[in-house]
Amino acid sequence: MKLFPIHLIPNDTRFDFMRLRWVTLTISAALFLAVVGLIAVKGFNYALDFTGGTVVELRFAQPAQVDGVRERLDAAGYGSAQVQSFGSGSDLLVRLQPRAEGAETTAANDRTAQEVRAAASTADNPAQVMRSEFVGPQVGEELALNGLYAAIFVVVGFLIYIGFRFEWKFAVVASVTTLFDVLMSAGWIAMTGREFDLTVLAGLLAVMGFSINDTIVVFDRVRENFRSLRVPPLEVMNRSINQTLSRTIITSLVFFLSVLALYLYGGGSLEGLAVTQMVGAVVGTLSSIFIACPLLTIGFLSVTKQDLMPKARDEEALARRP
Repeated sequence: MKLFPIHLIPNDTRFDFMRLRWVTLTISAALFLAVVGLIAVKGFNYALDFTGGTVVELRFAQPAQVDGVRERLDAAGYGSAQVQSFGSGSDLLVRLQPRAEGAETTAANDRTAQEVRAAASTADNPAQVMRSEFVGPQVGEELALNGLYAAIFVVVGFLIYIGFRFEWKFAVVASVTTLFDVLMSAGWIAMTGREFDLTVLAGLLAVMGFSINDTIVVFDRVRENFRSLRVPPLEVMNRSINQTLSRTIITSLVFFLSVLALYLYGGGSLEGLAVTQMVGAVVGTLSSIFIACPLLTIGFLSVTKQDLMPKARDEEALARRP
């Protein structure tokens, strides 16, 4: 008995994706520019991981309501407080943005922790401070730089790997497609106002890996078809996408459902990671179908049989000699 209805996704489709390549590329370019503008204007809602601030761990006598604690902290003047449950229902983690200069001192940190405890507690459910610490802005700046270095390292690695395995045109297109997927996921975070923390950064790096894997599968079929078929490049692209369409949809759907389970049952601390990966799964699937191969048919990125078959390329060069 099959657990997944694979037969509902046909593996012999004959969609003419290339006929719409200029439409899809135009829409993609417009989305790209719109998201860049959105991020430039609105920016990200950076969490304490990048801005610095105070972290207070509270333990209540009995399970506490996160929303109720957040409302009481808001009334006490901590309107930007982030409240998350972890461990048992009696443990809450409160993150506070820096309120004034000198907040990094031990005395100021202890005073803030006691104010948070008093504001979060109720007569029938008091809390006690289990831990409090201050995260300096310089630490957040270092984390942001490390995240940027990690992203650059991944992109350069993609370029080198795909350039050796396929051809430099494939490497450029794969990097552009991956950048588009990551930017769309980051744009969703900026548009919704979700906090940009380390889990979101990890989600964006995971989206890069998922996107490049999906794109490479299609490119591998493109290379095989260029070598085995004697048809125009547009037909090669169409057949390659259709031949991998079933695999692409199934893989993306399984990945999406896995991340959806993480979103539903992983708790608030993993919500940003799950949302980023869900958006990345959808965008990555669409980009590998509607962006990657169409880019290989335009301008200096156009791929031909000669690009993938050294012997044919050498014969063409000899034929052009006087």
